[in-house]
Amino acid sequence: MNPEQPAARDEEPGEGKGRPIGRRVLLGTLGLGVLGVVTAPTLQRGLESFLAGASDKDPTGLTDLLPNGGGFRYYSVTSSVPRKTATTYRLTVDGLVDRPGSYTLADLRALPQTRLVRDVQCVTGWRVPGTPFEGVRLSRLLDAAGVREGAGAVRFTCFDGAYSESLTLDQARRADVLVALRMQDKDLGHAHGGPARLYVAPMYFYKSAKWLSGITVTKDVKPGYWEERGYDVDAWVGRSNGRDDEPTT
Repeated sequence: MNPEQPAARDEEPGEGKGRPIGRRVLLGTLGLGVLGVVTAPTLQRGLESFLAGASDKDPTGLTDLLPNGGGFRYYSVTSSVPRKTATTYRLTVDGLVDRPGSYTLADLRALPQTRLVRDVQCVTGWRVPGTPFEGVRLSRLLDAAGVREGAGAVRFTCFDGAYSESLTLDQARRADVLVALRMQDKDLGHAHGGPARLYVAPMYFYKSAKWLSGITVTKDVKPGYWEERGYDVDAWVGRSNGRDDEPTT
């Protein structure tokens, strides 16, 4: 993806044509996947870090198929994603607003923070229970910008250069929708969409766009990256995409 994608890996044109990995690398990666299941939490955390880094450089998508110690799987719809730091990161808010603006990471951290602990449910089937997210309520940023009359939706863009998402204005104003800066009680790392990502607690995880760079208030909902490829625009867990998962709320 951003956060997730249909089974295994759907690729953009030309993606996935990178150099094949060798047999020893493949066997070593699979061995590490087994090791993470049976070893202590410290080694699992190391495995998670390894897979996050490896998936960022793996053109084959094989590392995306392996679970890690934290239960997450790593996805991207581009072959690479630029890294942003506290110095270089910016989040813009524009569109149908009276006061367009730009936030640094320090600006976002200085705002009141909300902490939510919910299950994370991927539309491809995996689930990570009781995952803490912390950040700024999206409604706070919308109120600060002054949403104009006639606006009905919010579009999100990402600094990977490809991913996008949308919510209705009512959905975006929910108290359980955040611009998240922390996950699992630590700052968001690059592999999890840091420095800031969208977090839409009651929806499938593809709605929680990683590497968030832009919030644009619009008149109507525009289908995002995966909606253009067949996913439901309204992605309520257990009530969309033909799935019957337990809700995450």
